[in-house]
Amino acid sequence: MAVIDIIKAQAKRDVKHIVLPEGDEKRNIQAAAKIVEQGIARLTVLGDTEKVRAVAAETGTKLDGIEIIDPAKSEKTAEYAHLLYELRKAKGMTEEEAAKKAADPMYYGILMVKSGDADGLVSGAVHSTADMLRPALQVIKSKPGIKTVSSCFLIESPIYGVMVFSDCAVNIDPGAEELANIAVAAAESARTLGGIEPKVAMLSFSTKGSAKHDNVTKVQEATRIAKEMAPELKLDGELQLDAALVPAVGELKAPGSEVAGHANVLVFPDLEAGNIGYKLAQRFGSSEAYGPILQGIAKPCNDLSRGCSVDDIVATVAITAVQAQA
Repeated sequence: MAVIDIIKAQAKRDVKHIVLPEGDEKRNIQAAAKIVEQGIARLTVLGDTEKVRAVAAETGTKLDGIEIIDPAKSEKTAEYAHLLYELRKAKGMTEEEAAKKAADPMYYGILMVKSGDADGLVSGAVHSTADMLRPALQVIKSKPGIKTVSSCFLIESPIYGVMVFSDCAVNIDPGAEELANIAVAAAESARTLGGIEPKVAMLSFSTKGSAKHDNVTKVQEATRIAKEMAPELKLDGELQLDAALVPAVGELKAPGSEVAGHANVLVFPDLEAGNIGYKLAQRFGSSEAYGPILQGIAKPCNDLSRGCSVDDIVATVAITAVQAQA
């Protein structure tokens, strides 16, 4: 069974409430109907009610079982505005600004999650990553003990099976401490979403000091910090990709390592390497890639590509629901 089918089955076992703030967008409406029909999640879509219904009619989509809320008219908007003001007044936000933002579907959805009125949020078919990430970080913030919100891709490889690649979408040039936080969060994603016991490889162009460079030193320091953060975690570095994945190479370059040659979580040293890496696996390695999946945030909020399909939205909602269960 494909990993995404396992995730969907897991989502159905404990149905969570997910909010879609782009409720007047065609793909979201079509996906919402599929999600409810399949029992993956309980859904609220946000937007002007008439526009939402018009999109549903245009696409021939039934809205049975889907809650529609217009933040501009909702009775909860004033309550959410007060919550936002209390959270952000120290940063200079006024009550008027809070009221205006709370009526915006993106902020309204984030505030639903913050207040416990929803378990998670998925957006991105229309909005940029920054449009969602900014209010999520302002309102929901990161998990206790995690200072860096990052992303991962769930990779299903015909050769190596289920893996996690991180960070491939958020942090451009993480420092050593940020990289350590990314590694610990990626390990949790592997357990939660991949159903695998993580073996984390901190990737570099060097293995165990075979090259000298500031970039290598950063990965070495990140490895040390990550081991202090999660001493029980199977994690090793710095490792070249072949040393991380190929048992014979791992034994040769990093003898005695319990990760080398057997890694299933790959932590890339920067965004450039991570983004190129997952796309190479997807295009050349014929792997399925699900993501980007946000990790390290206190409550699950996930981004979509603006070129996403209806099935991509369904899959991302299922992933978000499983994160909410955890």
